[in-house]
Formats: sequence, C-alpha cells, structure tokens
Amino acid sequence: MIQILSRIATRSPRRAISASNPCSSKLHRAEFSCWDPAYLGNSTVSPSCTMRSGDGNSDGQDTPLAEGKDHGCSPGVQSTPDIEKKYVHRVYDAIAPHFSSTRFAKWPKVAGFLNALRPGSVVLDAGCGNGKYLGFNPECFYIGCDISPPLIEICAGRGHEVLVADAVNLPYRENVADAAISIAVLHHLSTEDRRRKAIQELIRVVKRGGLVLITVWAVEQEDRSLLNKWTPLCDKYNEEWVDPSSPMVRNKSATMLDSIEETDEDTGAVKQMDDRLKNSFDGLEDKTLIMDEHDKTQQEYFVPWHLPFHRAEIGGASAAALQNGLAKKDDKKGTVVYNRYYHIFVEGELQRLVAGMKNAAIADQFYDKSNWCIVLEKL
Repeated sequence: MIQILSRIATRSPRRAISASNPCSSKLHRAEFSCWDPAYLGNSTVSPSCTMRSGDGNSDGQDTPLAEGKDHGCSPGVQSTPDIEKKYVHRVYDAIAPHFSSTRFAKWPKVAGFLNALRPGSVVLDAGCGNGKYLGFNPECFYIGCDISPPLIEICAGRGHEVLVADAVNLPYRENVADAAISIAVLHHLSTEDRRRKAIQELIRVVKRGGLVLITVWAVEQEDRSLLNKWTPLCDKYNEEWVDPSSPMVRNKSATMLDSIEETDEDTGAVKQMDDRLKNSFDGLEDKTLIMDEHDKTQQEYFVPWHLPFHRAEIGGASAAALQNGLAKKDDKKGTVVYNRYYHIFVEGELQRLVAGMKNAAIADQFYDKSNWCIVLEKL
C-alpha cells in the first residue's frame, strides 16, 4: 500500500490542497500539490509544489513532484466558468456542514459496484463530497478529491486520503487506479466540453481493464413535481454557452443571470421568469434562442438548497452570500436559500459524450433513482 500511494502523484506543476488524518498510524500517506490558488478560486495553498511521503524519504523533507505531460485540453475547458464558481463552488463551500449531515445513505447500485471490485483495488472517488463512499468496501484502498475545501476538511477529519481538485483536471498520474466513481458530479459542469473532459480524466487515471461508474441527475425524474420546484434557465445565459456568432445575446444575457429569483415551491414564479426571459429578448432578430418547452427539453436549472438559520449562523459565509446576492432569506421557512447550478441529463446523453473515445467502452448503462448511470471499461 505504501508503494501504491507513493506512486499516485501529480503529472502537472499546478497545485492542489491535500488533506489526510495525521493521527492514523495504519498507512504512510502521500500528500499531493498540483494547482495554483487562482485555479481553485477562494482556496489558499502553500506556494511550494511538493509531495511529502512517509515512504522513501525518512527525514520527512518535502521532495519535488515530477512534472508530467500536458493535460491535453484547451485553456477554455480548464477555465472554470463563472456560473460554476458562483453557483456550485461557493455554494457548496457555504453549505458544506449541513450538506454533509444529509449525505449518509449509500445508493445500492454504487454499493454493488464497489463491493464487486477485487480485494486490494485502488479506487478514486472524484467529487467525493463528504466521503460517504470512501472506505465503503474495506477490501479496497481509497483516494478522493472534491472542488470544495470545506468538504475535503470533513473527509480528512474522518481519516480519508483526500485533496482539493477539479474534475476536469485531476492531479493524478495515468493508470493509477483500478476503478473510479463520479457520483452526481458531471451535472454541475456547465458546458459539454467540460463534461466530456471530466469523463476523459476518469478514464485516464484508471488502468487498462479498470472500470468507471458515472451517475448524473436525469430529466426523467420519477417525481415530476420536483421540476416545478427548480428554476429553469435559458441555456444561453453564460457566455461559454453562446455561439460566437451571437454577440448581442451574449452581452444581453450576461446581465440576466443574477436577476433570476429562487422559486422553491412557488411554481407561479417559474412562469414569471419565463415571461422575463421573453421580454428580455424583445427586439432581437434571433428568436430561436428563447426557451420554449414545446420545442426543446429544458436541461439547465437552479436547484435550491435551504440552509436553516441556526446552521447559517455558524460561520460568516452566509452573511457574505446574503450581502452579495448569492443567497436569499426565506423568513417563512427560517432558512437561507442558495441556488445550485445543474445541467440535468436526457436519456442517451452520457453515451453521446463517450462516443468517439477510443480508449473506453460501455460495460453497462442503466436508470436508477432518477439518475442516468453508465459503467465504462478502459481499453
């Protein structure tokens, strides 16, 4: 195990925050650094780019990480769109303790996947959240990463091997894991290129013959009433989503994102929001950009998270979020309401993202608990 962890190192000079339980004596741990602070948004990291390992460096000194190949994706794919920074990263940083307290049940399909792995397998959980799947099968070894430093701190406090990392730019060498899971992560990525790149990264880090399980929220929800509680977005809001031939739409829509109200259970607000969208496009020649539920399946949503007042008072994140408009108070429910960005998947969309990837084949695909799921095998 010591040798396995010491080989799982970054292949890039960028840095990531690593965290592990210093009290555990079972294993010597390897800590990884791979990204610069700007790439992680609000995170703070040390300026050095090192890997500290209890094996192979008995004096405990930091040793430089070997630089690997370029990640092979364009800066546009690696660069995090503002909508993800604001409505995914910052939100989960603010709600991390409360979110973690609600995430303890294991999905049977995920549990079955992990339990079917060979003893001794190294498993990567990319987007591990509070780490509920880390260590699930005690016969396997686990490493995890997530974009949220507060969630990674929770994982580290539970003794897991984790670090802060971006799903589209994983800081691991190729062929280091026997399996990887990405549970409810890809639907937080706002462009098709970023979703495809995240899948490519999962395939890259597993060994030949290794399996990758991916689950995403489905448009085809078992409880259709949930859709009325979510705020639908026009898929042309963010400039990363707009065709370069439509600069007027890009400029117009850039000012609209912050004006969307959180609907929660007020289904009437959804219609009001639709009317505001249509009014905003008055005068534009390209009327095809207007969201029309009869012409197109709606896939972009804000999904609310209600943080109880007593939870919000623990730290200053919610106060700042209320001040800058990232969150709103719901005095009736006694909560601070955050909006989380979701791109929910239609049937066959995961398969289309994988199409053309010559180093992976679909081993299984299924629908489970309002999620589309796929298992890939690396060729």
